[in-house]
Parts: sequence; C-alpha cells; structure tokens
Amino acid sequence: MSAFEKLPKLVDPNAIARSTYSARESWRVFEIMAEFVEATERLNAIQPAVSIFGSARTPADHPYYMLTEQIARQLSDAGFSVISGGGPGIMEAANKGAYFGRSPSIGLNIQLPHEQHANPYQDISQTFRHFFARKVMFVKFASAYVVMPGGFGTMDEIMECLTLVQTGKTRRIPIILVHEPFWGGLIGWFKNTLVEQGMIDQRDLDLIKIINEPQAVVAAIFNHYETRGFEPSVEEREIQLNL
Repeated sequence: MSAFEKLPKLVDPNAIARSTYSARESWRVFEIMAEFVEATERLNAIQPAVSIFGSARTPADHPYYMLTEQIARQLSDAGFSVISGGGPGIMEAANKGAYFGRSPSIGLNIQLPHEQHANPYQDISQTFRHFFARKVMFVKFASAYVVMPGGFGTMDEIMECLTLVQTGKTRRIPIILVHEPFWGGLIGWFKNTLVEQGMIDQRDLDLIKIINEPQAVVAAIFNHYETRGFEPSVEEREIQLNL
C-alpha cells in the first residue's frame, strides 16, 4: 500500500449524504407551509361544505356510484359545496353530482404513483403532495362528513374525523355512514369490542349516524344545524385554528 493510500479520507460520502438529506428535510417544511396556505386561501369561500369519501375503485355503473351522485346533487342543490378527493370512483361520483348542481364541486387531489387521476367534474381543483395536509382541509372546511363504502383510505378519513371530534380538536359535525349493510359490521365491532372493553365510551357512538337514503342524508345535516346555523362560533373558530 502506498503512502498516499494510507492517508485518511478527508471527505466522508456518507456524511455528505446525511447533510444533504437534512437540508432537504428542513426546506420541505416551507413546501408544506405553502401547501397549507394555498389551499386555505382557495377554499375559504366555499362554506358551508360537505366532504364525501368512498372507494376510488367503484365503477360508474355500480349502485354505490349512482347513490353517491344522487347525494352530492341533492347537497349541491341545497346550498352545500361538495368536497371529494378529486379522483375516480366514488370521488368522481361526488364531484359529478355537485358539478351539475347549484353549488361548487371541489376536488382535493393527491399525487400518487398509481391509481389517482383528477376527474373532470371540478369547479375548484387543488392538488396536494402530502396526505396529512389534504386531510386537514377535508376537516377544516366541512360542515359534515358523508362516508360511502370504501377501503383503507376511506377508513383513514373516518377515524381521523372521529378522533378529532372525540378529543375536541375540531367542532362536532355530522358523521354519516351511507349504506347500512356495508357499515353494520364495523359499527357492531365498535359496540361489541371497543365499548365492551372500555376502549371508547358508549356516548362516542352518538358521533355516527348510518343512513341509506339521499334525502335523509341532507335532512340529517340540516337537523344538526337547525338551532345554531352553519357559521362556526368564535370558540369553534379558535379550535379550527389549532386543528
């Protein structure tokens, strides 16, 4: 081995890689901030609004798709902006129903390697890189949640909203699951396992309604706000700021 080869390395490639990653991670905070600011400014004028969730894999000829479209159209004609994930399936049905109604159709799209593409039925389309920023917007601007049959993403949205309402981190809004045959097993598990084992309180089940008919969905939302109006109170606005 030569004397040159015996010299210590002055540059550690791993240290450079770590430093570069750390700098990128720090700057990403500003990217996240910009995502929140842009979305908030664009969506501030859409209230009252209802967020609708469901599977991206539901075809247009499926009964769930057609039911979602009916619900969204009735909500739109009743004066509610409709917010969906902006993609295909149930999200498209929600945007489509609202798009041909009286009130705005909003799509909160997410950049994904596969599956997600923006549907054409959006008056306002906002694209996110980060799931958590997108989820905040679903809750922040919603006067109600309407949840159609769906998979992991749909379950994620339900649990997110239930947790925020249960813990007082957001105002109490109607959380409506549509189509009892699909959701009955989950609610049964809530009752027979979570309540029975003390993981949640019996009263927490009151946060959820299961409804099957489009007209009943709209009526349930109006009934919730009948005595108070859709405008958040001063206290609720403060809660929303800390969401």
